[in-house]
Amino acid sequence: MMPDTKTILVAVSDIFFYTKIRDAFLPHGYKLERLRSGDDWLQKALQSRPMGIIINMNDDRLNATEILKSIQAQPQTQSLPILAFANHEEVGTWKLAKELGIQKIVSRNEFSSRTLALFEEITASAAS
Repeated sequence: MMPDTKTILVAVSDIFFYTKIRDAFLPHGYKLERLRSGDDWLQKALQSRPMGIIINMNDDRLNATEILKSIQAQPQTQSLPILAFANHEEVGTWKLAKELGIQKIVSRNEFSSRTLALFEEITASAAS
């Protein structure tokens, strides 16, 4: 599966936070495919052929752990770069994210202030 060079799968159910992400990416020509639940990730990933994934590790509506395990288990998605964010005080979540193959996990504050730059860092390093 060849990725779409401008589509990003965004696993964030909070509409206000999603809007913030959208506002960071759309002016730069990116397309976002929003994941609202853990059930539709595979269908959306296969249809949109994303270049990478952004995931909120603390989203109660999504089961980030299961999504990440499934991503790693699928040949079509296992090599996608993943940017995750979580509350900085949740050390266990950060450790789990690294164990699940996430390229970069940052605090919500850092993610909010550097969204586009962080994503472009992980996709650039994945391409090289």
